[in-house]
Amino acid sequence: MSDFDRLSEYRVMWILVFFDLPTETKKDKKAYIDFRKSLQRDGFTMFQFSIYVRHCASIENAEVHIKRIRNLLPKFGKVGILCITDKQFANIQLFFGEKPQKPNAPGQQLELF
Repeated sequence: MSDFDRLSEYRVMWILVFFDLPTETKKDKKAYIDFRKSLQRDGFTMFQFSIYVRHCASIENAEVHIKRIRNLLPKFGKVGILCITDKQFANIQLFFGEKPQKPNAPGQQLELF
């Protein structure tokens, strides 16, 4: 596989994790905080309050992180995971107020194997 194929915008993936977790009790809040911190330790950055994203070099790499998330799921609440290509992520349109703005996506991460 050439360097171009490894870095193709169709091969590079983004994982988006959407979650809606209860925070009514101290136990709920702890589970919410633990889940968020686990995402951050695994290289995810906040995109919006309950949406975290992570850049992955390939679908195979993304699957490793998805498996980790599945092992960290809180007992209550909803969590969704979506994988999209770098090309798809580049087409995102964000709006703040009335003016469209370019996405301020996290930079690429250096991955060591």
